[in-house]
Amino acid sequence: MNKHDSERIRGMLEGLGMLEAATPEESDVVIFVTCCVRESADTKLYGHVMSLRNMPKREGSPLDERIIAVGGCIGQREGKALSQKMDHVNVVFGTRTIHMLPNLIDEAINGSASSNTSVDEGGKTFQLPIHRDASWAAWLPITFGCDNFCTYCIVPYVRGRESSRELEEVIEEAKGYVSDGVKEITLLGQNVNSYGRDLYGSPKFAEMLDAIDATGIERLRFATSHPKDLSDDVIERFASLGSLMPALHLPVQSGSDRVLSTMNRKYTRDHYLALIDKLREANPDIALSTDVIVGFPGETEEDFLDTLSLIDEVGYHQVFTFIYSKRSGTPAASYPDEVPREIAQDRFDRLLSVVEKRALEANSRDVGAIANVLFEGASKKDQGVLTGKTEKNQTVHVAGSGICPEDMAGKIARVKIEEAKTWYLKGQLL
Repeated sequence: MNKHDSERIRGMLEGLGMLEAATPEESDVVIFVTCCVRESADTKLYGHVMSLRNMPKREGSPLDERIIAVGGCIGQREGKALSQKMDHVNVVFGTRTIHMLPNLIDEAINGSASSNTSVDEGGKTFQLPIHRDASWAAWLPITFGCDNFCTYCIVPYVRGRESSRELEEVIEEAKGYVSDGVKEITLLGQNVNSYGRDLYGSPKFAEMLDAIDATGIERLRFATSHPKDLSDDVIERFASLGSLMPALHLPVQSGSDRVLSTMNRKYTRDHYLALIDKLREANPDIALSTDVIVGFPGETEEDFLDTLSLIDEVGYHQVFTFIYSKRSGTPAASYPDEVPREIAQDRFDRLLSVVEKRALEANSRDVGAIANVLFEGASKKDQGVLTGKTEKNQTVHVAGSGICPEDMAGKIARVKIEEAKTWYLKGQLL
């Protein structure tokens, strides 16, 4: 969602005549779009912002000083206090006031620090122009905010309560992307499965998938799904819709029923595993990924072993693993029985060992297969290597093809998979 917000900001400011600068040193305005799910994000933001304090303004700049703007979730949470903590921050904007950014920057240019973190402005962000990172791929938000209030999560407090966009509005945007040559659309929401509940009285996510598929899009994905709301009709779409890619991110967070209850996740281990069975019945080749938190307050060794066994049983292609990070303002921040850091780190390391083993096994099953790969261009580590994504969202590297990576960007081509690594595949372009 933050990547999408950044694309909207770029589109809006470029539409007003601003040009994107290559580095902070060459800029007149620096904008940070932030996340505050984990403490490390706060630390990273403060480090970046403080590094700009004594940076001289651009030579030839018409401004008296460089404008520094902080938005997104940290901006929403901190508000004007952010400018008090770092007095060289000129602008603070929230998760639902991106469209106000030009006015806020204008106020800062005229000499006054400005802030707007209202939560009553949500829908206007979707109406902004957009400058996408890739011409062939588009993020398409369908909901904003969250009503789940997991006890460890700050999102409902900084993104607000869940609100859905009108179905017709979303479909028109999707049609526009298809007309522009977009090959892959990713639907976004804190919980896409509950899409439409606030507008129509019951979720209409399955109908949303049908309607996007009917636009003629080649590849359709979505993130993120909450297990408690993943319905049978949505699962069935993995069997019936040709555009819906066989990959699903389904955060489990813990394999222990006791911890899941304390987290307020509203499902059990057995319910989650039953969903996995249904998904694999609908599409036996589906690739699954998940999120896991270790070291949640009160987590025992037995709780952790429940998580470890679930990860081993499911055999995910990818697992995003986290040591619990206390976030002020969430219920879990005041929970007793904190897990000592050294124990949490030990559990994290043991979990990672199982994650890596099972991920390599999952990728190895595709050796010898032919995959349709949407290429993104050159690998960041080797400009002579093509890189892209399979339908199952696996990263594929192709070397020695004799084709310029830039020429392949945005194209779908067949690749024979020749080697499997833990987090990527190697193959030959056919």
